[in-house]
Amino acid sequence: MLKIAFHPIYKHPLPEGHRFPMEKYDLLPKQLLHEGTCDEANFFEPGFPDSEPLLAVHENEYFQRLKNLELTKKEIRVSGFPLSQELVDREQIIADGTIKACDFALEHGVSMNIAGGTHHAYSDRAEAFCLLNDQAIGARYLQNSGKAKKILIVDLDVHQGNGTAEIFKNDDSVFTFSMHGKGNYPFRKEKSDLDIELADGTGDAEYLKKLKSTLPNLIDRTQPDFIFYLCGVDILETDKLGRLSCTISGCKERDRYVLQTCHDLGIPLECSMGGGYSKEIKLIIEAHANTYRLAQKIYF
Repeated sequence: MLKIAFHPIYKHPLPEGHRFPMEKYDLLPKQLLHEGTCDEANFFEPGFPDSEPLLAVHENEYFQRLKNLELTKKEIRVSGFPLSQELVDREQIIADGTIKACDFALEHGVSMNIAGGTHHAYSDRAEAFCLLNDQAIGARYLQNSGKAKKILIVDLDVHQGNGTAEIFKNDDSVFTFSMHGKGNYPFRKEKSDLDIELADGTGDAEYLKKLKSTLPNLIDRTQPDFIFYLCGVDILETDKLGRLSCTISGCKERDRYVLQTCHDLGIPLECSMGGGYSKEIKLIIEAHANTYRLAQKIYF
């Protein structure tokens, strides 16, 4: 059974006019239920994780200041969010969703987190809507619990996973692969184990050609026993922050290819949603919903 992490706090309200579309976290599960892709049994509600897996990734001094709402005004500004207790709770619960999803992926082959993909969070700081790096936390959880040794992170959000790259920069046991917009945020990029930079306006054909010529060889070379997939839908041509020109069908084919590849190779896969900032919320929901539809079709 496909298991999906969702908690009501995912849709934590932000000040009016904030550009981060929190409503998608409310609308996406409703859409999946309405159309019959999922039922209530597919969803599980994460809670607060132990601090141990968080501190395996994030520096204690940063984590304690975050929990105590003691970040500086500059740190809060860089984070992109107004700091609050509910927001800090939300980030921890998102991380727990990914931790628990890792175990469900080991059991069922694939699992999803409605939120997550917080790949801009560094070991010692927040950045760009990301306070705690959920997939990095999940990777360390698997390794420290002896459930996986070699991990591959496939980050196909339009923005480079700079925080993830920093966290694992000296670690051969976690391979970081990011395919992202060359001219897009972050403007000073970190060095992933493999970065593929795409020019503004890159469309479906070139995007998919690069992905399909890279992923099988990468998996063969790294031999992971677990894969994390960050499936941001900000590669769409309609995305306000994206600068690429992929279509809904191209984004769907991207997800199909990653899911099918992992399924056929028998490698457990955890998916976190990542970004999506199209002006019309229905486009964001449709693109994200495709990932769940495909997971159900391919795995179950």
